[in-house]
Amino acid sequence: MKTILSLLFVCISFSFFAQMPKIKFEEYKLKNGLTVLLHEDHSTPIVAVSIMYHVGAKNEDPNRTGFAHFFEHLLFEGSENIARGEFFKYIENAGGNNNANTSNDRTFYYEVLPSNQLELGLWLESERLLHANIDQIGVDTQNEVVKEEKRLRVDNQPYGSFLAEMNKRAYKEHPYRWTTIGKMEHLDAATLEEFIDFYHKFYVPENAILSIAGDINIPSTKKMIESYFGPIPNGKEKITPISIVEPALGGEIRDTVYDNIQLPGVMMAYRIPAQGTEDFYAIEMMSKILSDGESSRLNKKCVEQTESAMYVGSFPFASEDPGLSFVFGIANSDVNPGALEQEINGEFDRMKSELISDKEFNKIRNMMENDFIYNFSSMIGIAENLANYKMYLGDADLINTELTRYLKVTKEDILRVAKKYFTDDNRVVLYYLPKEQG
Repeated sequence: MKTILSLLFVCISFSFFAQMPKIKFEEYKLKNGLTVLLHEDHSTPIVAVSIMYHVGAKNEDPNRTGFAHFFEHLLFEGSENIARGEFFKYIENAGGNNNANTSNDRTFYYEVLPSNQLELGLWLESERLLHANIDQIGVDTQNEVVKEEKRLRVDNQPYGSFLAEMNKRAYKEHPYRWTTIGKMEHLDAATLEEFIDFYHKFYVPENAILSIAGDINIPSTKKMIESYFGPIPNGKEKITPISIVEPALGGEIRDTVYDNIQLPGVMMAYRIPAQGTEDFYAIEMMSKILSDGESSRLNKKCVEQTESAMYVGSFPFASEDPGLSFVFGIANSDVNPGALEQEINGEFDRMKSELISDKEFNKIRNMMENDFIYNFSSMIGIAENLANYKMYLGDADLINTELTRYLKVTKEDILRVAKKYFTDDNRVVLYYLPKEQG
């Protein structure tokens, strides 16, 4: 009976996948090396204009961390043709919105506009790429903005130092050992010339992907793109890919962090392979079993049954180079963090000792399908996913086909990666305790 049900689920699943909308797009490259991705969709009168630069925290000088994230802010300071503070006004006056974000591996800027304002978005992003306004006033202004962001999100946030404390223990050589926000003393020490050099090295056409999705006409959009981006020159400095291979952890690392918190925390980080690898797909699905939703194993065990924790989650970070999968647990009051760790370890041991059930397996496959449909729900989601797939994995069409990679993951694959990567000698364990206990 189980075999019949499993076969029935597979048929339904692939039938459902076949009905998912195919994202049609056109890809080409300008003479200056800028990669362009265009998706035409007339379902709503909006357009998402985005540009992704292949520069993140891992491209920084170890003595100048935080540069990539700093530029996320700095490049809203205007350009030769956009006065300081006017960038946002152009977007607001056109009835649009915009934002940017930075990771270890890339920096992403976008505008979502009424489709009749496509040319405005192209002009703004071409100005950012061609001749951004990088001067001492802008650097000083954004330095204060970044410092305030760090105070709010890291320094004064309970457990806010979690990533920084984990990364510096999990890595010794690879630049993933620092966080995207970096060190404020590095930004304070940097000269204006260093910021200008960073801009001219990484903010160049051959290091970027322009991705546009929405209510556009592709032939006319191409003409506008050529007009605004075609004249931008190539960069003059070669960008060397990061080739550092982090050695094995060499055994479990344990430590205690005393923080301004009331409830103790149990944090773990396991070394895992890069995104796009077969094992990473299996690890993602394993993580959903452990902590995605109220019926997940960690929630049922630690939050509902024993009530030892307010929250426990397991989440792998998708990264271009081999990265980390984290466990984040907040214990309830009067719960010993050692007891919570034992419960968490018990659930990982189950993952390593037995195949998951058919019910769990079917649930996570449904989750993956729902996640992919959600990616199609907005034009900016489509634009960003196209750029991500092209930049990290070299194939923008994975937006249409990557789900098959998840659906190929078997229960045996999940058991295998649990045994391979989630071992004591491949992890960092931190206990977060209130400062008064230090």
